[in-house]
Amino acid sequence: MKGFVCKVCGYISINGSAPEKCPVCGAEKKAFEEKQDAIKTPTDNVNLGETDKKHIPAIAVVKKCGLIPEGCQDVHARIGQIQHPMEEKHFIMHIDFYLNLEFISRVILTPLTLNPAAGLHLKAKEGKLTVIELCNIHGAWINETDL
Repeated sequence: MKGFVCKVCGYISINGSAPEKCPVCGAEKKAFEEKQDAIKTPTDNVNLGETDKKHIPAIAVVKKCGLIPEGCQDVHARIGQIQHPMEEKHFIMHIDFYLNLEFISRVILTPLTLNPAAGLHLKAKEGKLTVIELCNIHGAWINETDL
């Protein structure tokens, strides 16, 4: 899948253009490179291979937040149907969240001490939520859901 990739921090713009400034690191537009294969998707959505199963983010939307009772819904992203390893040599570097194709948050993960998952408390009640994870070996993978 095509995207504009920040050469400084790895952020991927998925709205069809490179931003004037990177929303993650602040790099200028010239730091972006358009890549046709910026994000990996499965070759067969019905018969997922093991690599697909370890990299495609699983997204759960919980309509009632347990922490902020009013005006909030939780979003949980777990990397893989089969849990992705978080080893020193193979791990998920970060998980980026987008709402209606616009970046809203990045969660940075460290190997050995964290699991490959993240959660957000959203004010938004509707829209398309996109999650992109970056594996240090296998690249960026995507999944989407409606809120």
